[in-house]
Amino acid sequence: MTAETLQGFVSVKVLDWGDEDQKTNAQISSLRAAFRQEVSIWQKLSHPNVSQLIGAMMGTSEIKFQTHNGRIGMAVNLCCLVTDYQPGGSLKSYLIKNRETKLPFKHFMQLALDLARGLSYLHSKNIAHRDVKTENMLLDENQTLKITDFGVARLEALNSNEMTGCTGSLGYMAPEVFENKPYNRKCDVYSFGICLWEMYCCNVLYPNISFAEITSAVVYQNLRPEIPKCCPRSVAKVMRRCWDAEPNKRPEMEEVVSMLEAIDASKGRGMTPLNQPPGCFCYRF
Repeated sequence: MTAETLQGFVSVKVLDWGDEDQKTNAQISSLRAAFRQEVSIWQKLSHPNVSQLIGAMMGTSEIKFQTHNGRIGMAVNLCCLVTDYQPGGSLKSYLIKNRETKLPFKHFMQLALDLARGLSYLHSKNIAHRDVKTENMLLDENQTLKITDFGVARLEALNSNEMTGCTGSLGYMAPEVFENKPYNRKCDVYSFGICLWEMYCCNVLYPNISFAEITSAVVYQNLRPEIPKCCPRSVAKVMRRCWDAEPNKRPEMEEVVSMLEAIDASKGRGMTPLNQPPGCFCYRF
């Protein structure tokens, strides 16, 4: 939802904890700890490619909302995150809208660099986002990409054994995370490689594979999205290096930024739209 201030619009993310008498003390404590963790990480961040946290409020029962029928909803236990408003919506929605026409190569490169620079900044602060996906990227009025949603972000542990748990989203999750092995910020690099493919192709990941099959295929069959033959070798190289099965073989995001900056965006032609004559063996449905 959005709200208007004297300086413009902001976005308000509302989390409803429900009635406390319906939850155990341990559940309430866990919810509060997770919320504090997100706020403590997000409030310190300031970068052109990271959404800005403006304020937060935890455990209030004073806010009421107008329902669809015009009535004012009953008071509930809520916590709120207030962030800068991005009118361009999510990157995922933007890619879906452009599924037929695809993105111009120059625009694709701008989005790729925005995401790479944002992640490089997070990693320089020892922060692993842990849920890098196109749904968690927003676009401003100039279509500049902003990373958002730090609900599962963590300060990177000195001991990688402390960074465990199957955290993230299917399709974007690195093999070591799938297997519940110790991991580090390189899980974000893997997810970036998947996002890079998605931005280039403007298509859905693994359309013919069920969620139940993805885990096994990614870990044991080295499943990755098929790179179209029209994709420039320099871009394909970045994708393959980022989604390497071995975390140690993946580049740091700082290196990814350098690799992308070295690509001449003026010479790329992007992926062939579906309504153009054949000549590129890209995905066609």
